Amino acid sequence: MRILVTNDDGVHSPGIEALAKALTAIGEVWVVAPDRERTAVAHAVTLHKPLRLQQLRPRTYAVNGTPVDCVNLALLKVMPKPPAIVVSGINKGVNLGDDVMYSGTVSAAMEGTILGVPSVAVSQEGRDAFRFDVGASYAARVVRLVLARGLPEETLVNVNIPNRPRRDIRGVRVTCLSRRRFHNPIVEKLDPHGRKYYWIAGERVSWSRSKDADHEAIEEGFVSITPIHLDTTHYGVLDQFRSWEPIMNRRIKKSSTARPSIGRTGR
Repeated sequence: MRILVTNDDGVHSPGIEALAKALTAIGEVWVVAPDRERTAVAHAVTLHKPLRLQQLRPRTYAVNGTPVDCVNLALLKVMPKPPAIVVSGINKGVNLGDDVMYSGTVSAAMEGTILGVPSVAVSQEGRDAFRFDVGASYAARVVRLVLARGLPEETLVNVNIPNRPRRDIRGVRVTCLSRRRFHNPIVEKLDPHGRKYYWIAGERVSWSRSKDADHEAIEEGFVSITPIHLDTTHYGVLDQFRSWEPIMNRRIKKSSTARPSIGRTGR
């Protein structure tokens, strides 16, 4: 039983160390992760420079690339056989709602799913300190279930653990993705030369899609487990958009205006 572990916080992050340690009770753990923090790189793939592997320990490698690069290299070049599962994390901070679109942690699990391997993303709520031991214990439980029962086709699992001692976690909820709203999402400042510069920042002030939403579960002290599907097609509106086809397929009529003749002009 081989397990691939990766992340976006870097190969030296305490989160990935806690996760790898917990999963050794389940199978043979391989770690292939970025050589430094790659937070919020989403599904980026490195195309503009060569990728290099550095072996740090047996079955542990650092890559000068993104989380998606790491999964590709691990599955296609590093590991002798494909793993039974890909587990990405444990991320410093939650990946809720729209965050999954930007998250390197979730994108690594998504790449595993694309390559046909059951995959799980794990994130831990916190700020300066993180309860990675709690997150790792729940990650191991999810991994055991996925290995035992499998996942639907093209589906990955996004797991978020609240920042609470294990005894204070109220349970587990299966959730949907929420939507977040930010106050002042772009901060404008001046440098010492009076030139403007910008930080994409802001403070989350509200959420929507509250019914069975992931943020609601975390706020109430539950572990959130969200199934995410690769196919993001909105099937419910396909017929509505098919009404566009006749309009878009009309031939563009040529202009009836005569082309002006080009000749010499008098002086």
